[in-house]
Amino acid sequence: MESYDLVIIGAGGTGLAAAMYAARLGLKTLVLGYTSSTELPIGGVITTTHLVENYPGFKAISGPELAKKIEEHARSYKLVKIKGERVMELKKIKNLFHVQTDKLEYIAKTILFATGTKWRKLPEEVNGSRKFENKGVSYCALCDAPLFKGKVVAVVGGSDTAAKDALLLSEYAKKVYIIYRGKDINPEPINYERIKANKKIEIINNTNVMEIKGNESVKSVFLDKKHKGSNELKLEGVFVAIGHIVLSDLAKPMGVSLNNEGEIKINHMTSETNIPGVFAAGDVTDKKFKQLITGVADGCTAAYSAYEHITKKKL
Repeated sequence: MESYDLVIIGAGGTGLAAAMYAARLGLKTLVLGYTSSTELPIGGVITTTHLVENYPGFKAISGPELAKKIEEHARSYKLVKIKGERVMELKKIKNLFHVQTDKLEYIAKTILFATGTKWRKLPEEVNGSRKFENKGVSYCALCDAPLFKGKVVAVVGGSDTAAKDALLLSEYAKKVYIIYRGKDINPEPINYERIKANKKIEIINNTNVMEIKGNESVKSVFLDKKHKGSNELKLEGVFVAIGHIVLSDLAKPMGVSLNNEGEIKINHMTSETNIPGVFAAGDVTDKKFKQLITGVADGCTAAYSAYEHITKKKL
């Protein structure tokens, strides 16, 4: 049974940065991040981002490239191991944590949750939203945009992510609709200006998608309001960008405190949870502002707090 000073659950940018910093502090560190063809690769959600322009040191860099650089930095330390295993159960026995994965069991002096989030899907009441997944319904514009070259597509959502997805899709599709239930979309100002300047993109506000129609693949969506005289909008792709669901399921059985949104409550100065030796960082936490840059910072803070915990407890 392998033993570690710190086991990090989650191999996104936050978890990888924490591993790098933990190794610099001399902590033997294991990063566990399940990867397969149906889940995010090592690097996490940022790998689905076309262009990152708000990370210091890079005026513009692709999400996958940035994730790769962070991963390579973490792997450069001999004290860091990164494994593609799924954590099944966590237990605290005396002062140590037992981490059971789908392959092995590990012992840890400290735990860091960097599990992040997953894409929020359209409600099941939206007929066709499940039927046409991977047949025109997508949650990753970066992954699938090239498949829609010369086609008409829609992005459902009004966030900055939705705006960036629409901008990326406009490089391939001949027409991109942004369908948003609110009065106006709310991306970062610079991206809103880019949207308004892009002749391929059209915003449909105060509107919901009620049904996704098609045969073998998506052919149209049915809206709850008429657009140019019809409730049916002809298109071949629907990209869903309506937020994320917090992945805190493993923390709850341990007694880790969560808020009403399922986010892990932390001390925002130290990344500590209510359980000694358990830390959390990144999108899984109750911090309001969530970006890769803040997650990386919190991951490094958590690593230092784990180091202090081990030192003070003389574990």
